[in-house]
Amino acid sequence: MGSVALLDSNDSSSGMKKNKKGKNTSAASSTKKETGTDKKVQKRNIAPENGEPASKRPKRAAACTSFKEKSLRISEKDSIVEAKKNMIVDDEIVAVRLTCENDEGRPNRRLIDFVLHNSEGLPQPLEMLEVNDMFITGLILPFEEISDKEKEKEKTVRCEGFGRVESWDISGYEDGCPVIWLSTDVADYFCCKPGGSYKKFYEHFFEKARACVEVYKKLSKPSGGNPDLSLDELLAGVVRSMSGSKSFSRGASIKDFVISQGEFIYNQLIGLDETSKNGQVFAGLPVLAALRDESRKRESIGQEMTAFSGGTLTIGKKGEGDSKMDETYSSTCTIEEDEDAKLARLLQEEEYWKSMKQKKNQGSASMSNKFYIKINEDEIANDYPLPAYYKNSNEETDELVVFESDIDVCDPEDLPRSMLHNWSFYNSDSRLISLELLPMKPCADIDVTIFGSGVMTADDGSGFCLDDDLSQSSGSSSAVNVDGIPIFLSAIKEWMIEFGSSMIFISIRTDMAWYRLGKPSKQYLPWYEPVLKTARVAISIITLLKEQSRVSRLSFNDVIRRVSEFKKDNRAFISTDPAAVERYIVVHGQIILQLFAEFPDEKIKKSAFVVGLANKMEERHHTKWLVKKKKVVHTSEPNLNPRAAMMPVASKRKAMQATTTRLINRIWGEYYSNYSPEDLKEETNCEVKDEDENQEEEENEDDDVDADAGVGACADAEEDKSNSKETQKSPVSRQSRQCSKEEVRWDGEPVSKTSSGEPLYKQAFVHGDVVVVGKAISIEVDSYELPAIYFVEYMFETSKGRKMFHGRMMQRGSETVLGNAANEREVFLTNNCGDFELDDVKQTVVVDIRVRPWGYQHRKDNANMDKLDRAEAEERKRKGLPMEYYCKSFYCPERGGFFKLPFDTLGLGSGFCHSCQAKDAERDIEMFTVNALNTGFVYKGTDYTLHDYVYVSPHEFTVERAETEYFKSGRNIGLKPYVVCQVLEIIVPEGQKKVGEESTQIKVRRFFRPEDISAEKAYNSDIREVYYSEETHVLFVEAIEGKCEVRKKNDLPACNAPAIFHHIFFCDRIYDPSKGSLKQLPAQIKLRYSTGIADNEIAHQKKKGKGKQEENGLEVLKQKEASQENRLATLDIFAGCGGLSEGLHQSGASLTKWAIEYEEPAGDAFKLNHPESLVFIKNCNVVLRAIMEKCGDVDDCISTSEAAELASSLDEKEINNLPLPGQVDFINGGPPCQGFSGMNRFNQSTWSKVQCEMILAFLSFAEYFRPRYFLLENVRNFVSFNKGQTFKLTLASLLEMGYQVRFGILEAGAYGVSQSRKRAFIWAASPEETLPEWPEPMHVFAAPELKVTLSHNLQYAAARSTANGAPFRSITVRDTIGDLPAVGNGASKTNLEYQSEPLSWFQKKIRGDMAVLTDHISKEMNELNLIRCQKIPKRPGADWHDLPDEKVKLSTGQLVDLIPWCLPNTAKRHNQWKGLFGRLDWEGNFPTSITDPQPMGKVGMCFHPEQDRILTVRECARSQGFPDGYKFSGKIQDKHRQIGNAVPPPLAFALGRKLKEALDSKKCM
Repeated sequence: MGSVALLDSNDSSSGMKKNKKGKNTSAASSTKKETGTDKKVQKRNIAPENGEPASKRPKRAAACTSFKEKSLRISEKDSIVEAKKNMIVDDEIVAVRLTCENDEGRPNRRLIDFVLHNSEGLPQPLEMLEVNDMFITGLILPFEEISDKEKEKEKTVRCEGFGRVESWDISGYEDGCPVIWLSTDVADYFCCKPGGSYKKFYEHFFEKARACVEVYKKLSKPSGGNPDLSLDELLAGVVRSMSGSKSFSRGASIKDFVISQGEFIYNQLIGLDETSKNGQVFAGLPVLAALRDESRKRESIGQEMTAFSGGTLTIGKKGEGDSKMDETYSSTCTIEEDEDAKLARLLQEEEYWKSMKQKKNQGSASMSNKFYIKINEDEIANDYPLPAYYKNSNEETDELVVFESDIDVCDPEDLPRSMLHNWSFYNSDSRLISLELLPMKPCADIDVTIFGSGVMTADDGSGFCLDDDLSQSSGSSSAVNVDGIPIFLSAIKEWMIEFGSSMIFISIRTDMAWYRLGKPSKQYLPWYEPVLKTARVAISIITLLKEQSRVSRLSFNDVIRRVSEFKKDNRAFISTDPAAVERYIVVHGQIILQLFAEFPDEKIKKSAFVVGLANKMEERHHTKWLVKKKKVVHTSEPNLNPRAAMMPVASKRKAMQATTTRLINRIWGEYYSNYSPEDLKEETNCEVKDEDENQEEEENEDDDVDADAGVGACADAEEDKSNSKETQKSPVSRQSRQCSKEEVRWDGEPVSKTSSGEPLYKQAFVHGDVVVVGKAISIEVDSYELPAIYFVEYMFETSKGRKMFHGRMMQRGSETVLGNAANEREVFLTNNCGDFELDDVKQTVVVDIRVRPWGYQHRKDNANMDKLDRAEAEERKRKGLPMEYYCKSFYCPERGGFFKLPFDTLGLGSGFCHSCQAKDAERDIEMFTVNALNTGFVYKGTDYTLHDYVYVSPHEFTVERAETEYFKSGRNIGLKPYVVCQVLEIIVPEGQKKVGEESTQIKVRRFFRPEDISAEKAYNSDIREVYYSEETHVLFVEAIEGKCEVRKKNDLPACNAPAIFHHIFFCDRIYDPSKGSLKQLPAQIKLRYSTGIADNEIAHQKKKGKGKQEENGLEVLKQKEASQENRLATLDIFAGCGGLSEGLHQSGASLTKWAIEYEEPAGDAFKLNHPESLVFIKNCNVVLRAIMEKCGDVDDCISTSEAAELASSLDEKEINNLPLPGQVDFINGGPPCQGFSGMNRFNQSTWSKVQCEMILAFLSFAEYFRPRYFLLENVRNFVSFNKGQTFKLTLASLLEMGYQVRFGILEAGAYGVSQSRKRAFIWAASPEETLPEWPEPMHVFAAPELKVTLSHNLQYAAARSTANGAPFRSITVRDTIGDLPAVGNGASKTNLEYQSEPLSWFQKKIRGDMAVLTDHISKEMNELNLIRCQKIPKRPGADWHDLPDEKVKLSTGQLVDLIPWCLPNTAKRHNQWKGLFGRLDWEGNFPTSITDPQPMGKVGMCFHPEQDRILTVRECARSQGFPDGYKFSGKIQDKHRQIGNAVPPPLAFALGRKLKEALDSKKCM
């Protein structure tokens, strides 16, 4: 089945072959049939050179002419096919002939509704072919599909018990979808769809085949894979790819399955090597061998079965039946198994698969997963006090405002976690109510709604000690005085109790978060006591059962009797009356059963007491809830908590409908009127389906004859449907119409000639239409519903008389990244061009090359023109006239944007095509040439000469280093920057006519970096320093990554920027790697460098003399003044504390004159750092309304009455300070993402809810002001949430305004900060300006290439990944904060002395000229967390896993667990909670900066590497790249929030630098 057999040299390999004696050997499958562009399997016969038909299948003996009769047992489900009146035949040969097409060679047929069975008619798994004769019963169809289903039905033949099956085979590797073939002596059969009852047998083998294909995709270079993956990376990728399968419940089971099939996968893939056509060789891949070895290491399948199913079946000894291969294992050698061992292995594998399927369906609970028995309130009323109502005069914040969800659909286990103190639970009438009325499992159709209120804090992992009184238990701080956020919750969905040792932990879940309960409020204490008492009872019963030598000895009644014997001083005492005890235990049974389910002892879980209690509960209660573990789907429905109606929400973030201009309102409003929430839900629903629904779907799948795909095709059905337009796209049809030559003729004489002498024409008559150069036509496209539109660049006639035109495709908006957000009438010019025959033209198309006057002053005129244009288009549509298009932008997916049209080169009719020229230039860049003297060469468009300095890939210089464990902040450890070298010689191979980069070598001198010597040396050195050496290497030209310069230190350009973008290094010393010595560079060694952009600055530095210095000072002052004048007048919206403005200002590109920020502390911080700016601490909706009122444009403003009232209440000074259109050159900002950061507003929203999103107001500012430039910043997921609709509508809005637009995602860590922070950006520039390019990443950082998915499966990355090298090393934690003085937990002194000089390059930059250190203050941890922090080892990667398993005594005298109980008990579901209570690594990086660092938070790695405290405000600010002189405002929580929400200034500087380059390039034009 999975091993590899010796094959005949003339025979291609098949997956499994049976010999004539019935004994079988198996062979690895080769790629049999790869699917074509239409995604259908084609015929697999290829005629060889000798003309004889051949098959890709193995050769077979002559077909048998007689078949033995067999009695068959076919299920009713399979025999239903007879009702479809298909022809039934007994002979396979007859069936093959009846379904004959035009067979050339060996017949190929499709097979559906099939069953594989033995000679007795019993269905058998396909794998049993190895030990038994197998036969087929099913429907045989022609191989090619017939579009007419009735005709296809006539060609369908049912054949029973035909065969025997000689072999199976797997193909479809290149297309990524497994195709399984069965071969008899007569024909080869493509297995399309098994019979309904046979699916459970077939799916196992199909998943094995799918695993083979997924591994192939991950490792095959031609398929975009990486053969150098590690085993963990391979398994992770395969698990992600197979996660949609219904056969698996979770990623872990997929991983186990893939490992268990490791040897099978290995054998299949190395079998492909013999027939490989793309050069891919799998034999010898370390990762594939590692997968095979890991499979062998696993315990025997019999033992695995016992572990999974609880049974005792074990066939054979451990290791028996395993395929043992020696070191010289190859694809042509295997060790035979005997029949018994083979049968044992197959049976065990089948049992393992069944047990895994059962485990998937069983779930984790020990009691029934189908139903949950409801508790009635009257049954437990006697155990609770008389009714009372929740009273609290304090103002509370709505939970929906507090939490900013990152995703709209998530697993409940992935929700954020906090603690709730001083809490109470109540119903919609505010009556206090018990938690017991809610289920302890997520259920459908819950008819009880419970809300809660309390004080929310960080989760410190504390719980109640059962040995203490309720009033004295829990937590590390007083509940009443706890410092947190007063909050009221949305409806509670479920709750749970966990216990360990003497501690108990109770948690509740809403749709927004999990809350671990601290102390309840005083008024709720009586309602909480019964819950804790029941927990004590349950734990006492567990203790009772543990003491028994045999648990089964105690029945339910025995336990009741024992509990009734408890003494009154026992905390678990109920009553001395057994009947009363039984009543209490049964009515509170859900708590008891859940605690039993959490207990690790299986015998106690399944004890007689548990079974008896479940039965008693079912007898007593009559209402059941269906248990359904659903994913949380966030909606924008209001919080129904009665507290919401009793008082205003305590937050300035109260949702207000966005103030918009009519244009923005129309674009977004029309979209949401055309695409209803139900349309948006359609794709999402499949993601939210629970397992029960999936199972139900699987059991009721339609077994129609029309199905032409295997089992796995169902998983991709929705994706195929959604991408149907894209998959139908195909090249232009080259089939000319049958017509006379008179239908195509030139109109007029030639006007010129092409460069090759072909005559050029201006216009032609084509099928009655006049085709003109500079106009558009349409051409039919194969299998596509809409014709392609081409812009005619020029027309010519070939030497053979063919009348041709050269055209550039004009792509419909729906085929661009805009998708369904595009205007159906807008087309975009592209670089996709070619020559076409005029005879292929379908018709002429009206495309208006649209040019509109630009500027705020033309807004209204343009809007009126567009309104008339839309009205005319609607009228044409109503009359059924052809659509008229318009084009105003050039779409270039390779550059990730939309650009202005090249009017000066468009439609000249001169035989010249700008697109062709661009393609030629790209080809020229790729050309490699060496000059005749071998003193220089051109590589990737760059000229290199002898003695130039170059970057070389670090992988060319092997450096042995110890393997380090990967952890959250250690991702960059081990990554190397480029190696700086000097070209000494160019070595060209002799005798070659054509010289290529793969054969040309260079001899280089290596320059060492400080980090090559030691981490300590790197820390104390300038990041630009390199060391001369005498070490030389000979490398291939392909190793070169770019060009740089090396100078003396005093020749460096002056640089006060927060980041480096010059490729300039300095060298003053020489390094001897053999001795490790470092000396001053000898005078005779001269460093050659070419003059660069910084040489003017160097000249200024070298000028001497007092007068000259004064002159230079005046010159610098003049330059600074000129720089201020040349800056863009900027409006920063959602400005925060000003990180984006700071970086843009430092770049010299912008001057922020106005800023709008809603949060007062952040606005105050902006004022402190940008005193020249006018800061409006207002709602931006109000500000926009006020501006439009001031300008008299209220009729164009759509806003709420609240916004209008607040705008009119602004004082005269504020109104006078408002910016006006024409004054603002640049608008930038990052609209807050709480409204759409997880699609929780948009995904299932109506237009009325979408109107509250700030992205609409932000775009309206741009639309009203029409600045020269616009920059939007947001979280990385901005481009993908809401199925990408928010991103697409944003692009569509900017394009409708007339802007050029480009988009991309950048990693801040690659631009000079020691932090992983991925951000999405959208640039817009007026058609009169130049769009800025993306900045080049300069630092090594372990992040993948960050891509935006476009249409037709294209992807665009704004910047390359620097994981494999960059000009400079990554900035480390030590570089960033190593010079800061030590402070303690809760340090609060805002001003300190530095106490030491800055050491690293980064520290010198970030400190500037500051003499006093500010904001080096730390959040105070409670006593328990401080003790935990002190116990965390001071070493890289240390986190909660390193805490000792012990109890500690707090100052209150309470004994608590050092390890938060929740962490080890939920670790498996949360990637082991890596990083929580974690220390940073000096040589690593910071995790993503968040708004509230805490050890149990979203980013738990927040402890200083050596000090026992949370990172300070200043340390977090440095991790973001804020200079030490930057000020923050408010409380410590406010300051952390300001930093966590900011754009890192170095990243903003990098963007601003490119903006300045764009501005400067315009001046030079």
